Order: sequence, then C-alpha cells, then structure tokens
Amino acid sequence: MAAFADGGGNNIVGEPKGLNPALIVLLVVVALLLLFFIGNYALYVYAQKTLPPKKKKPISKKKLKKERLRQGVSAPGE
Repeated sequence: MAAFADGGGNNIVGEPKGLNPALIVLLVVVALLLLFFIGNYALYVYAQKTLPPKKKKPISKKKLKKERLRQGVSAPGE
C-alpha cells in the first residue's frame, strides 16, 4: 500500500495499479509480430530444404539461333 499527499495535506491511500493497459497492448502486438516473423523464417528455411529448385524456361530455337549468329558461329544446316 502506498500513501500519497495531495495539495491540501490530505493523505490519499491507494494500491498500485499494476501494468499500464497501453503497455499490455504494446507487448501483445510486439509478441504477435515476433511470432509472425519467426514463423515466416521457419517456413522459408523449410521450403529451401524440401522444395526442388525452380526449372529454367527453355530457350526457344529462334533465340538460340540469334545468339549463335551474334557469337559468330553459324547455325547448323546453313
């Protein structure tokens, strides 16, 4: 129990309130954000280990021919 004096000299006896409601909300929000980021990181690590690597798109024959001509190698059959 804590005793306080107001300006008139009266003693006001009151119990400490405990945690501030704003502090509780802040702690809950921070905890949820932390849980979200840790969960995302765990899923990312799991996906990196289990999923196969992405397949590259096949290069079209037209692009392959253009690239060979650019490098100076003639395309076969020409």
